[in-house]
Amino acid sequence: MKSYTEIKTLHGDDEFLAYTSQPISQPKAAIIVIQEIFGVNDGIRIKCDQWAEQGYLAVAPDLFWRIRPGIELDPDTPDQMQEGLKLFGQFDQEAAIRDIEATIRDTRAMIDGGKVGAVGYCLGGRLAYMTAARTDINASVGYYGVGLDGLLGEAHAIAHPLLLHIAGNDGFVPPDVQKKMHEGLDGHPKVTLFDYPGVDHGFATTMGNRRVEEAATLADRRTQTFFAEHLA
Repeated sequence: MKSYTEIKTLHGDDEFLAYTSQPISQPKAAIIVIQEIFGVNDGIRIKCDQWAEQGYLAVAPDLFWRIRPGIELDPDTPDQMQEGLKLFGQFDQEAAIRDIEATIRDTRAMIDGGKVGAVGYCLGGRLAYMTAARTDINASVGYYGVGLDGLLGEAHAIAHPLLLHIAGNDGFVPPDVQKKMHEGLDGHPKVTLFDYPGVDHGFATTMGNRRVEEAATLADRRTQTFFAEHLA
């Protein structure tokens, strides 16, 4: 069942919507799907539906609601890509983490206190790392997260499993940043990094020009195995 859920902010003084996809049977756990810079668009909703097909309650909060609710962009359309980049500059990441924390709280209540994971892409990959370091999420996955070298100082706070997928030819995450990520995280007992040589940022998008089928399939299979282990 597909619908939208109203999520109360942490302070309870406002609310925002989250696309919600329910499995046919009782959810075995929940997964929060964290958007790219393009909002909760068709691709993010499809990812939620795919997780629901696998038995998870899937929830994608509209993290752009503080700028303008309901933003949906197509990354294959140049002007919309540019709009997404502008939105990234306006976006309050600290407020977004609070909104993700509120989503964790409400989602966990929806499954009677069960385990909740998070998976994010691009901007969402960065937020997935921040979520792992700053909340009580049970497990997190980040795809081609941007600017993680600037967050390595928070690695000590990661208490639950975190999986990161790194695009080898990522135009937004150059080789020196990837090197710093490995140097800062390879020895962390809770963090696993996978590299995908020769692919660019956005390789695991649901659809469109950026998708690289072989790499996306491998990364998604690893993510499924990761959640099956850590959200059981």
